[in-house]
Amino acid sequence: MNPSHVSAACRYLLFALASIAPQAGAHEEVSEEIVVRGRATDLIGIEQSASSGLVGAADLAARPILRSGELLEVVPGAAVTQHSGTGKANQYFLRGFNLDHGTDFSASLDGVPLNLRTHGHGQGYLDLNPIIPELVDYIEYGKGPYEASVGDFAAAGYARYALKRHLHDGLLRVQAGEFGYYRGVTAASTAVAAGELLGAVEAQYYDGPWEVDENARKLNGLLRYTSGTLEEGFDASLTVYEARWDSTDQVPLRAVRDGRIDRLGSIDPTLGGESERYSVNLAWRGAPAPDRRWQANAYAVYSDFELYSNFTYFLDDPVRGDQIAQFDRRWLAGMNSEFTQAHELFGHAAETRVGTQVRHDGILDVALARSTARRVHAFVRSDSVDETSLGLYLATRVELAPWLRAEAALRADRYWFDVAADLAANSGAAADTQLSPKATLVFTPHAGHELYLNYGRGFHSNDARGVLTRIDPASGTPSTPVDPLVSAWGGEAGWRTTALPGLTTTVAGWYLEVDSELLFVGDAGTTEASGASRRYGVEWTNFYRPRDWLTFDLDLAFTHAEFTGVVDDAIPNAVGRVITAGVALDFPQGFFGSLRLRHFGDTPLVEDGSVEARDTTVVNLRAGYRVARGVELALEVFNLFDSGDPDISYWFASCIPGDPAAACGAAPRDGVEGVHAHPVEPRAVRGTLSWRF
Repeated sequence: MNPSHVSAACRYLLFALASIAPQAGAHEEVSEEIVVRGRATDLIGIEQSASSGLVGAADLAARPILRSGELLEVVPGAAVTQHSGTGKANQYFLRGFNLDHGTDFSASLDGVPLNLRTHGHGQGYLDLNPIIPELVDYIEYGKGPYEASVGDFAAAGYARYALKRHLHDGLLRVQAGEFGYYRGVTAASTAVAAGELLGAVEAQYYDGPWEVDENARKLNGLLRYTSGTLEEGFDASLTVYEARWDSTDQVPLRAVRDGRIDRLGSIDPTLGGESERYSVNLAWRGAPAPDRRWQANAYAVYSDFELYSNFTYFLDDPVRGDQIAQFDRRWLAGMNSEFTQAHELFGHAAETRVGTQVRHDGILDVALARSTARRVHAFVRSDSVDETSLGLYLATRVELAPWLRAEAALRADRYWFDVAADLAANSGAAADTQLSPKATLVFTPHAGHELYLNYGRGFHSNDARGVLTRIDPASGTPSTPVDPLVSAWGGEAGWRTTALPGLTTTVAGWYLEVDSELLFVGDAGTTEASGASRRYGVEWTNFYRPRDWLTFDLDLAFTHAEFTGVVDDAIPNAVGRVITAGVALDFPQGFFGSLRLRHFGDTPLVEDGSVEARDTTVVNLRAGYRVARGVELALEVFNLFDSGDPDISYWFASCIPGDPAAACGAAPRDGVEGVHAHPVEPRAVRGTLSWRF
């Protein structure tokens, strides 16, 4: 359970109990004899905004998943892409943010934060590869800065992954497919003493469609012991993740168009990386009285990361090339706790939550270096960092009338930064505090309908190195430190209805203002100012289950994003349109399958809006058959229509062999500006054999 959010346990229980009998033939796991249905569950009276929700294991299992990070696309309006190798964290897009690898989107796994602050590759680095999709019980999500128990990196939204506590049947799954794809998963649980022991292992190998094979190797392991119930109990979890990969990054389209390289080719064939993550998590839950409950967890994580990238190829160094190496090695530990008390407030039923969140990152080494063929020849900077945060929140929800409830909350965060840099001028200590008020009103004018008004303040922290940097380590020129904590104010008005049988629909109109998008740029070792911004938009989500064996979903999100106070106000890579749709069939016996479409619109690549990236549309198919009791065969076709659209595009200057001498000859080299893109992977077929024992 997620101990940083008391309603997570309560919501999960209500979410499950609200589900009627399980759909026949559905791929659902039973936890304490409660079946989690998913988006079909009626959340009226439970959720606090139109843009928050829960997705259960059955809905997750129905989706064709090219890579594990794509599970995040269950959040309506979210798009997940990749501009590099399989082992690297994905790129995430939501509400007009290019979240890079997680700067304004927070994710956790059973209460353990997944975002890494002051990371070698990017602030808030969010790698979802350590999650085994088959072991996810549900995902709770929300958008906007309205939830008191969520702090750093959640201005755009958050997702809380909850792993299964029990498997009704063991699972053995093997997969194989085009481009050298092989994957195996096995998981089972058994009674031990007064509890349940669950173990799982995932192993994956992938070459990919690129001219340079990825040789991507991934290993995940999970060992989890649970005792007690969802209300009162204890959990202990151990996770292991290791990955190695080679990668083909984005390439200049000019070279593809004139035939210098193939669109699946590479300029620097020596790119890639490796990553390791090991975690221990202990969680407790209690209900000492009918009107009181509490939950807490304590965790420790070790992470080691190494990445080699080359964005500009031969612009800066025409002999050795511009390859960079990024390193990050750290311990992090923390504890979350929350206590809930039901009471009366001025004669009205109320509930108050009090929570604390403590986290310390002991970053042993975070470094940026220049390299050639993965051999470092010069360090730009190398630092050790201690970063500590304390978060406190108080939230009271009150039932003002049978048709009206309200919640008022205040969150306080204090951050301490201590940087020991290789350049003395960039060493030092700093601290900052953020107060975040939040308010919610929920109207229930009629059965099956709910209206929401939300307003709140959130934030993201900046890289500790950027907070203390006074001298640019690359150029030696003065650098302006960034603000430690950056505020974001947002509001939302929404509507949720379940009035039509089987159909859940939500509509939300929202806006968000971010005080500053000043961020430390890990690729350059310094800070870059992008100014304050404003975003607003509308989202329409629909989930329809007309029969137990048939579901439809359609989610549309439209966003306008702009910098404020400047003439050229377009925000590069701010996706303005995301459309996802799907149909899934799951007959009681025999056939099951799904067809899904994902589309995100063209995006500006430069501030004056003169250059845009083309839109992207991909269709994926999954079809399977239960050939015998517990045995299933499935076929997945990714990029069914073999789209050649970009997964992501950028605009910058670079130099490669064959470029004009005027731009890439003798110094100073300005390079050739242009679009650099990473294409969606071509059509690929994968087969799966599953045995539930």
